[in-house]
Amino acid sequence: MPATTSVTLNTGAVMPTVGLGTWKSQPGQVEYAVEFALKNGYTHIDTAAGYQNETEVGQGIKASGLSREKIFLTTKLDNPDQRHPEKALEASLKKLDTPYLDLWLMHWPAPMTRDGKPDMGHDWLDTWKTMEDLHLAHPEKLKAIGVSNFSVKYFERLLKDARVVPAVNQIELHPSCPQDDVVEYCQNKGIVLTAYSPLGSDNSPLLKNETVTKIAAKYDVQPANVLISLHANKPMHTVLPKSVTNERILNNAKIIDLTPEEIGELHDIDKTHHFRACHPSWTGFGGLGFPDCK
Repeated sequence: MPATTSVTLNTGAVMPTVGLGTWKSQPGQVEYAVEFALKNGYTHIDTAAGYQNETEVGQGIKASGLSREKIFLTTKLDNPDQRHPEKALEASLKKLDTPYLDLWLMHWPAPMTRDGKPDMGHDWLDTWKTMEDLHLAHPEKLKAIGVSNFSVKYFERLLKDARVVPAVNQIELHPSCPQDDVVEYCQNKGIVLTAYSPLGSDNSPLLKNETVTKIAAKYDVQPANVLISLHANKPMHTVLPKSVTNERILNNAKIIDLTPEEIGELHDIDKTHHFRACHPSWTGFGGLGFPDCK
């Protein structure tokens, strides 16, 4: 299929396919990266309370001069805030200096304490129910809700009780972590996938992978463009390349059409070189139902 420029969520809202990711993007850099991206064609920005850069992301949005209505803005509920979603939502809105969010995600199905330990006394499903309440009561302030780092196992539990089907599941996706089971499940349920770490990680071995460099040479683009474009060539996918470097921000937005054969070749990389950049065990809740994390 030809690469998409946007996808439509189950709310009817339009989400641009390529967004600027801001994980690990530090204050002092991220505000300029957001401003530059928005001034140069990006209209989708992704942040999170846990990244501790929402204030600077908001400053970058303001400095860009782009009207808020032209920007798709996502942030995420931090794990230690799962007992108090309403308070956390207001804090994010204030830091981002915005009257509304286009999308608010539960960052992990892993409630945590302030000192970074698993909060075994709280159920993430209760957090989701409060997120539903907030969305249904204030759709003008919270236009869509979704999840991040959800496996099929966790989805099955969520959807048994859900009044609102998540609009998005943001997960690690790249040729060495294709998560076909999650992708297929979400597509069947009308849930958009957002790929984080599409290059595999900082200094990723995927950038030197022979299959990736061969396709890049064919289209006269950088290996990063192939890895980012992979998701734009799939239905119901969006993708978040991240950078604070102007040249890379510009380059990452170049999307190419890939043939079905090339997509297949990229998927075959996982057969011999599987890895995750972000293993869920750091949360204290084990593998969170992902088959490769047992």
